[in-house]
Amino acid sequence: MMRFSLNNWKYPMILLFSIGISSIGVWVYFIALNLIVFQMTGSALAVAALYLIRPLATIVTNWWCGSVIDRMNKKRLMIGLDVIQGGLITLLAIASSSLWLIYVLVFFIHMAASVYHPTSMSYITRLIPAHQRQRFNSLRSLLDSGAFFIGPAITGVLFLIGTPVYAIIINAGALFFSAVVTCFMPNVEKEQKQKKVKKTKKMSLHLLKDDWRFVISFSRMHVYVISVYVLFSGFIVMQTAIDSLEVAFSKEVLLLTDSEYGFLVSLAGAGILVGSFLNVAFAKKWGISYLIGIGSVFVAVGYLIFAFSSSFVIASVGVFVLALANAFANTGFMTFYQNNIPVEVMGRIASLYGLVEAALIIAMTTTFAVSAQFFSVKLVVASGAILTLFLTLVLCAINLFPGKQAYYVGAPIEEKG
Repeated sequence: MMRFSLNNWKYPMILLFSIGISSIGVWVYFIALNLIVFQMTGSALAVAALYLIRPLATIVTNWWCGSVIDRMNKKRLMIGLDVIQGGLITLLAIASSSLWLIYVLVFFIHMAASVYHPTSMSYITRLIPAHQRQRFNSLRSLLDSGAFFIGPAITGVLFLIGTPVYAIIINAGALFFSAVVTCFMPNVEKEQKQKKVKKTKKMSLHLLKDDWRFVISFSRMHVYVISVYVLFSGFIVMQTAIDSLEVAFSKEVLLLTDSEYGFLVSLAGAGILVGSFLNVAFAKKWGISYLIGIGSVFVAVGYLIFAFSSSFVIASVGVFVLALANAFANTGFMTFYQNNIPVEVMGRIASLYGLVEAALIIAMTTTFAVSAQFFSVKLVVASGAILTLFLTLVLCAINLFPGKQAYYVGAPIEEKG
């Protein structure tokens, strides 16, 4: 029985190992890049610009990349994107003396990442059987939370023995390593050679329009699935907007010192880690609908505690609660998404809705930033937390609706009506 179990998890474990290495590399790259830009300019605004590049790259990329993803071999595309990102990051390390060149390279890196995410999601969904997805997603969440601690620690060591440029090179190496590991993964689309004609259609504006119409048609046919998808995307948008004011709230409202704020960030990482451990331990005992619904509501509750806190201790409780609950909500939603979006069209669905999400993130984050200039930061954060709670209560009600539980048991979408 043990050998059978290990055989079933052979490729998922290799994939998780690759994801873990990549996640650590991303944190090393993220911290080093922020430090390089700040050292060059001494400007917080220059660093903040890095945060806007990602959603902008998503907007430029996602309106067309879904059509490419669904028609290409996922394994080969993932390998190519890893190599491209690794190459661009290597150039970034070499060209770290020019601010505008850094911005341009980061933009293209994020473009490649925007294509990689839905590609890897489609590949993972094909590779992992439905009954293993919840545990796989729990383990992935655990690795991501572990990277939250290990990545900054490695970065700190690298800064002691070298410069931030070395840390950038480490991430390039992690991506090249991910490409090598992916080469040894199975080709999950071998059995679909008969569909080669569809996959090799030439890209054109007409084809893109057809794909957009298909996404709209799919959304109308599967209103419940898309409703959950859209509400959870809105939940992510609100989190991003509130998080953009986290530093200002901590400094201006709670009057935290740098060390206290650093501890607050560490508590968030601890919350995610604890939540991920619980997820792995009880993955089979907790229903997907409860993970999404109850998990998202408790994230909102955590934000409310943080928004209305008057001391470091209360704020710490709020941050820990929202981080812990996020581990449950994200695992639940990832599993729901994999079980209810047909893998053949996952690229188009994820890309076009990701485009909308990126646009909303830019709009909402800008709205929060501007509002904080005219009103108090506390009022804006508190308003955002209340709106997030309302949104998650609606999401929870939809998740726990008795007549829709078939969507949370892993049955093919065709069987759910």
